[in-house]
Amino acid sequence: MQTADLLVHDAELIATVDDARRELAGGWVAITDGVVSGLGGPGDPQPPAVRRVDARGCLVTPGLVNTHHHLYQNLTRAYAPALTGGLFEWLVTLYPLWARLDEEAAHVSAFVGLAELALSGGTTSTDHLYVHPRGAGDLISAEVAAARELGVRFSPTRGSMSLSVKDGGLPPDAVVQDDEEVLADSQRLVQAHHDPSPTAMTRIALAPCSPFSVSTDLMRRTAELAESLDVRLHTHLAETQDEDAFCLAAFGRRPVDYLEDVGWMTDRTWLAHVVWPDAGEVARLGAARVGAAHCPSSNMILGSGLAPVAELRAAGAPVGLGVDGSASADSASLWLEARTAMLQGKLRHGAAAMSARDALEIATRGGAACLGRAGEIGELSLGACGDLAIWSLEGVPFAGALSDPVEAWLRCGPVSARHTVVAGRFVVEDGAVVHPGLEEQLAVHRRVSQRMQAPLG
Repeated sequence: MQTADLLVHDAELIATVDDARRELAGGWVAITDGVVSGLGGPGDPQPPAVRRVDARGCLVTPGLVNTHHHLYQNLTRAYAPALTGGLFEWLVTLYPLWARLDEEAAHVSAFVGLAELALSGGTTSTDHLYVHPRGAGDLISAEVAAARELGVRFSPTRGSMSLSVKDGGLPPDAVVQDDEEVLADSQRLVQAHHDPSPTAMTRIALAPCSPFSVSTDLMRRTAELAESLDVRLHTHLAETQDEDAFCLAAFGRRPVDYLEDVGWMTDRTWLAHVVWPDAGEVARLGAARVGAAHCPSSNMILGSGLAPVAELRAAGAPVGLGVDGSASADSASLWLEARTAMLQGKLRHGAAAMSARDALEIATRGGAACLGRAGEIGELSLGACGDLAIWSLEGVPFAGALSDPVEAWLRCGPVSARHTVVAGRFVVEDGAVVHPGLEEQLAVHRRVSQRMQAPLG
């Protein structure tokens, strides 16, 4: 029997979230060369391993997948002047501060934000960086460097805005770019960083920000470029009723109609929020297998509404979980978003409508499907990436929770991961980030945040 690099054994339960949704009480999982090389129950022979981790009293899940984030926004976390507005007011308040972004800011916000996600069991994250001020440098490559230093799987998107206030959009001139510049840089980043292999640590997607911040031509041409480069597409859509009104006024179309007009109604696409599609639009999104990044905390904080998650899933749309930007959701915990998604599902459709297993599936398999990585991440199965989270179910919060480890996991928290493992390597161990440079990065983050939040003018 081949020696494994890592063997996690004697778990209270392993929730594989595989095709059969197997759950292995007393089970074990082995990882070799970065992929899952074995799974079994207590009666199955375990391979020898270089490192063994005792998971007694713990739930083991696939690593959680974050499908929507704005990492740079943790530099303006809980920024007081922006706390009481809806989406449009919040954006207008913060755009001038975000115009101060540079490579140092992109790197440190990504490092701290991805570490925060790892502490909550996250092993893969996307990011939507759409603010590219003049002279700011290569912000996406700075983020990629931070992810590689930490050792997390990363799928940043090359965001963009091309319509400023003078063009009828929301952002100031300082943070928009012209279409040619956006498309050329999109192609450069894909060529520099995108890895299409099943065990890829870095992939790139293309992500014009929203219908109210980019031109129709840029939306169409980005879809064509994504097709030619074979990468995915991402944008915000149907987040608020204000957006419905904007699209009707600007295009004479609702957001989902506009999406189809510009060639985005494809399984290459996943969308952030998707709060306000009507029943017919839900059916169309599902039929096209357009994915949705569900951002429950952000949707509540900004007063955007309750997304039709159950309806989208029933229609066939992949639904993943998103923590969204720290300046609107403020806490980047995938565990918290999974719990909140479960609670919102019950609030919307009744107590039996959303279980902890449903929320876990959205946080793992659903996110993998949104990112075009079904079978690669978001499940524990032979040959899948060796990404997992180990959650302690012991101590005061779990006293008396004896009958169902998965339900206990989401009902009895708050919970952070005991260990977070990516490609068989520990990113979080015993509840702490493994990388020795975290404290130094936090000091840099504080300095950069103070610079970014300094009074304007």
